[in-house]
Amino acid sequence: MFRNYFKIAWRSFLRNKSFSAINILGLSIGIAVCFIILLFVQDELSYDRFHAKANDIYRIEFNASINNGKINEANVMPPVARTLQKDYPEVNEVTRIRTMGNPHIWVNEKQYDGNSLVYVDSNFFNVFSIPLLQGDAGTALLAPHSLVISKAVAHTFFGKENPLGRLIKFSKNGDAPPFTVTGVYDKIPSNSHFHFDIFGSMATDADARGDTWLTSNYFTYAVLQKGYDHKKLEAKLPGMVEKYMGPQIKQYMGLTLEQFRTKGNSIGFKLRPLTAIHLYGNSTTEFEPGGDIRYIYIFSAVAIFMLLIACINFINLSTAGAAKRAKEVGMRKVLGSRKKDLVKQFLLESLLITLIALGIAAMLVQLALPVFNELSGKHLHFGFQLKPLAALSFLGLLVSILAGMYPAFFLSSFKPIATLKGKFTNTSGTYNLRSGLIVFQFFIAICLITGTIVVYKQMQFIQNIKLGYDKEQLLVVNNSWTLGNKEKVFRDQLLNDPRVENVTVSGYKPAGPSFYNNALAYPEGRQNEFMNMLEYRIDERYIPTLGMEMVTGRNFLPSMPSDSQAMIINETAARAFGWGNNATGKKIFREHTDRGPHAAYTVIGVVKDFHFRSLHEAISPLLMVLNPETGLIVKVKTKDVQSLLASMKKQWETFNTIDPFSWSFMDELYNKTYTAERKTGRILQIFTLLTILVACMGLFGLTIFTAEQRAREIGIRKVLGASVTQVTGMLSKQFIKLVMIACLIAFPLSYWVMHQWLLDFAYRIHLNAWIFVTAGCIAVLIALCTVSVQSIKAALANPVKSLRSE
Repeated sequence: MFRNYFKIAWRSFLRNKSFSAINILGLSIGIAVCFIILLFVQDELSYDRFHAKANDIYRIEFNASINNGKINEANVMPPVARTLQKDYPEVNEVTRIRTMGNPHIWVNEKQYDGNSLVYVDSNFFNVFSIPLLQGDAGTALLAPHSLVISKAVAHTFFGKENPLGRLIKFSKNGDAPPFTVTGVYDKIPSNSHFHFDIFGSMATDADARGDTWLTSNYFTYAVLQKGYDHKKLEAKLPGMVEKYMGPQIKQYMGLTLEQFRTKGNSIGFKLRPLTAIHLYGNSTTEFEPGGDIRYIYIFSAVAIFMLLIACINFINLSTAGAAKRAKEVGMRKVLGSRKKDLVKQFLLESLLITLIALGIAAMLVQLALPVFNELSGKHLHFGFQLKPLAALSFLGLLVSILAGMYPAFFLSSFKPIATLKGKFTNTSGTYNLRSGLIVFQFFIAICLITGTIVVYKQMQFIQNIKLGYDKEQLLVVNNSWTLGNKEKVFRDQLLNDPRVENVTVSGYKPAGPSFYNNALAYPEGRQNEFMNMLEYRIDERYIPTLGMEMVTGRNFLPSMPSDSQAMIINETAARAFGWGNNATGKKIFREHTDRGPHAAYTVIGVVKDFHFRSLHEAISPLLMVLNPETGLIVKVKTKDVQSLLASMKKQWETFNTIDPFSWSFMDELYNKTYTAERKTGRILQIFTLLTILVACMGLFGLTIFTAEQRAREIGIRKVLGASVTQVTGMLSKQFIKLVMIACLIAFPLSYWVMHQWLLDFAYRIHLNAWIFVTAGCIAVLIALCTVSVQSIKAALANPVKSLRSE
């Protein structure tokens, strides 16, 4: 019986090659896209779940609002860890991480760079499942100046020699004690929210034993009792703030915690599940850029809709071609076939087409994954192992049932007498269903087109927005701090170069990695009105080098000794203090400065607001003081930048620094801030094109069926004088009408979705009507082109042939 079913299915496939090809290609693309997105979603959802205690680990985060200045940090104070361990029995253990950057490393007098170092507590490898290849996880980091390194680092430093017991120095001249390698781990999986090369003992860090509750440097993770509701512990944390942080706030701010909160301020801690950090972590101090749960929802919806569109094509083409198989069904019923036998037959045909589509989809996945990985920054792979093949096979079976179920029951329900007499006609219900499915296909396509346009326009807006500074022709020397006291000598050499317009000494950059300094400040006479602000430590050349504009007052002057106690603020800070345009001459008091507490600064100028953070955030109050630390930003005035860079490199090498000359352009640093959005936009464009392609394939197939069914009518109309344009318009009108209906349904939903996406940007485009009109016109034009290809062909056909055949 099965063999007979297969023969009939194969014959039907060969008899309707064009429609089978459309179905197979559409299903192949749909399955491939769906599977790639499933791989992406699965990878995003798997972050940090490889740890054995993943479901019980929580990161403690610090949140505060001081006079509307928001603080949201993933790192907390040194005593938080031991306090949680001591005061809360539901906490089994706590471990910490402190980042130490990428220091220079010397092994056997040879220098190595580019390896990240962190200090961690001795129980780190008991909390996180990073197995050691060599050494004891429980004791490897107990002693000060001990290190656990990755297998790759061990091979780089020591080759094939045993690394245990070997010495690593972080000072070339031996100014600091060497570290001893006590362990080696394989590697940290890619789906982790942190990746480091070297783990040092926290016992080395004297600050880790400090008692301050006002300085945050330690990423702290607590392991709770199995199954314990972390919200219960979170509800107890205000007590920790009251007991330990309150007295220090009173000491430094002169306010009790109650007075501090009465003024509308808030301060506290919250717990974030380890498995939620990648997709939900939104602090300003994350180890690495994370994902975004909204993109998971968007891409999951695209995957589902892509698969549905491919299945809709199958349903539409199967039901539209029902008339061709009506007599076959009638004959088989007269000869004794039961309805369930016919259902099996048509489901087998669906399965056969799906199996062929699965094979093509597997090849498409293999070909497309490298491109997708490059666009998304992922390392997804599809090997022919059991799990991926099982997942792909299950997806194919689901598609087969989803696409074939309705046509199977529809075709098997024909009345044998009516079909054999040639009285079969498509029911209005089936026609309405087909029309509804076309509307649904183009509804999805229009939503994606709208989304693509909005993302593109927002990225254009980001690129062209007036930032308040000139990011063009700004060259950043990344590691000028290694020059030490020769940094200013290098600056002076650059200032003498006619190709250089200006040079400023500052590590505070408005784009890319930057120095970060929170400042508590209050206006004169209002000591209890502390505000949390960002402070830039700059020199007198910073503002002109970056092309900023002074609104009132003046810039710093090196000839004015009093400017060491002066301050320039931005417009937002002037408004926050309630001074408006009258800020010049006012006094601001700063806490925790080099000059001690309550240091007074006189405002000598107000700089026009400029964007120094992502456009996701509104411009916040900013203070500028004349206290440059290190870092060089160069304003270039030559088109021959490569020649200038070569000259700068040659000058750099004369200082015999241990670091090579490293540079970047400010506009490139700015663009990198929005890498995730650009990647998402490019991926969305590709998925939109594929969705439109699959939808158009189905529309093309339906146009062929329509033309065949109306061949006699077209012939008669042509004999009576109808033009090609009239016939084409007649065949196209019904489909264009359906696309217009899809537009009307898609516009409200796409507006809401894209409005929600844009809300994440403090500075964004407006969703004007032309965006939706453009999306609708694109959809109508695509549909018209698709339908017209076959419609024109039908209109140009010789009417004699169609009338003779009738």
